[in-house]
Amino acid sequence: MATSEAVYQAIAEDELVFRSDCPSRSILDQIADKWSMMVMAVLAEPRRFNEIKRRLEGVTQRVLTQTLRRLERNGMVERRVLPTSPVGVEYSLTALGESLREPFGGLYDWTVAHAPEIQARQRDYDQRAQR
Repeated sequence: MATSEAVYQAIAEDELVFRSDCPSRSILDQIADKWSMMVMAVLAEPRRFNEIKRRLEGVTQRVLTQTLRRLERNGMVERRVLPTSPVGVEYSLTALGESLREPFGGLYDWTVAHAPEIQARQRDYDQRAQR
């Protein structure tokens, strides 16, 4: 009886991740978007805001600010005010943010390795859809 209860409990916990109120959904949404992933890649070493912006072609100041604030709120990025004149701000990954570098790195490597195949399949699909 205890074994079947444990199995049902495990199934119930697995099903939780598919519910709309599962906390993992909003966390994944906030850290797995393209700008968050790119910012975290750029922050392999601490950088100032404008350094980050220059590295990320296409990001607007507004979107970068929102992304950094969201990552800071989630504990992935630390914001440090520098004692310079004028005052500067530097961003770096926290230990929690560093812990994502390996899985994000794997995802990035997979993306680069499979991009040509995916692009070919997209073209094939688009051609079939136009017929």
